[in-house]
Amino acid sequence: MTKTITVAYGDGIGPEIMDSTLEILREAKADIKFNIIEVGKNIYEKGFNSGLMPSAWEDLNSTRVLLKAPITTPQGGGYKSLNVTMRKKLGLFANVRPVSSFHPFITTKFPGMDVVIIRENEEDLYAGIEHRQTDQTVQCLKLVTRLGCEKIIRYAFEYAVANGRKKVSCFSKDNIMKMTDGLFHKVFNEIAAEYPDIKNDHYIIDIGTARLAAKPEIFDVVVTMNLYGDIISDVVAETSGSVGLAGSANIGENYAMFEAIHGSAPDIAGQDIANPTGLIHGAVMMLTHLGQNEVAAKIRNALYKTIEDGIHTADIFNEKTSKKKVGTKEFTQAVIGNLEQKPSVLPVASEVSGVRRQALGMPATDNRQPATKSLIGFDLFIDWQEEFDELLAMLKQMESEKLEVKMISAKGLLLWPLIDKHMMPNYLKGLTVLRFIGKGITGKSSNEIIDASKSISHQDIIEMLVVLEQKKIDFVKYEGLYLFDGAPGYTSGQGE
Repeated sequence: MTKTITVAYGDGIGPEIMDSTLEILREAKADIKFNIIEVGKNIYEKGFNSGLMPSAWEDLNSTRVLLKAPITTPQGGGYKSLNVTMRKKLGLFANVRPVSSFHPFITTKFPGMDVVIIRENEEDLYAGIEHRQTDQTVQCLKLVTRLGCEKIIRYAFEYAVANGRKKVSCFSKDNIMKMTDGLFHKVFNEIAAEYPDIKNDHYIIDIGTARLAAKPEIFDVVVTMNLYGDIISDVVAETSGSVGLAGSANIGENYAMFEAIHGSAPDIAGQDIANPTGLIHGAVMMLTHLGQNEVAAKIRNALYKTIEDGIHTADIFNEKTSKKKVGTKEFTQAVIGNLEQKPSVLPVASEVSGVRRQALGMPATDNRQPATKSLIGFDLFIDWQEEFDELLAMLKQMESEKLEVKMISAKGLLLWPLIDKHMMPNYLKGLTVLRFIGKGITGKSSNEIIDASKSISHQDIIEMLVVLEQKKIDFVKYEGLYLFDGAPGYTSGQGE
């Protein structure tokens, strides 16, 4: 049965590389019909804040598969990223980015590279929740859920099993972000234990990225969080020869979106020099997802044969390894001319391979009983522009039957109480955090189980906020401090 898909041309080089990709799909006799939608900048300017008109969402609800060219997202202001909006709105929790070497036909120092980056796609800092809290301070919230971690990590292991991969590596920064990244690492360890035939290891993101750049051949499948995954997939793609080579699949339970990993490159738009390989790879992944494996193999083999023939766009052209520098259109015609050919050195794609489609389903997750939650205090973020000693003096005058200040910090660093008074840090006026804990609640730090028999109420917090407002303390926000099954759901201050 012919499958209808939704196609978005994007902007920048998007229309050029989409024309190339669709022409190849037609010439390869892919059993597909195309519904074209308009997305991105022009739609935002028409007043549709999501970047898509209602008719486009209706089309996506019908086809459930989108082939999308790059879309420009403004830097430092302007409208939200449409890419991020679509991934979240369509539930595309898994971003799959395979990258392999084209040695010896594209210059690379790593001929054995064959890595798949599997990136969590809905959470983390890419939620884009930001606030300006004081004149000098802005914040970005990093949101991570156990369910989100379970889905992407189990998906990575299922992908490894289905595609004959031998190892899954986890990248996080849980030595610093002990709760968010710590949860990701913890869930990874739990799920890895269910797959004894798949090797597993963990890297702190900084050294992991360095190893990816220096020794990519030691990795197989890498699973990581949203921001890290975006960065390292570009690192790996560029290390393979060009960021313009890699395709990307965004997979959810009901929808799928396929694209190149690179951006819209408006500086080279309209010049017939863009490399369409990344989007062609995305289209090949789409065909496999749709079960059209023979056509997928035909296109991939033709693409590899073209690269093997030394027919290269400017970004990968090298006088030592290339034979002819071509533009987007000529490269497209070369791929079409090779549709019945196979590479002789680069890997040949199998014509019968349903395993990747099997791996692109929604993995089951564990529905756990929720932990018992107890409110024991709150962190109050204030904009304090006076001297620190004046803040201490004011707090000493405050009385409450239910709450007391246990800690004062700024940017996570303990300011009070100090173990060594000679180590008082330089206080920078502005965002300061007061930690209030219910009186009589024992426990010295967030690293130990606390007796929550004297938990507080939200009304207790409200009453304290009224007192602070009367004292003209400019508070920005507060965060509740909770115990979950007796364990603190918050971190201690640096130096506490």
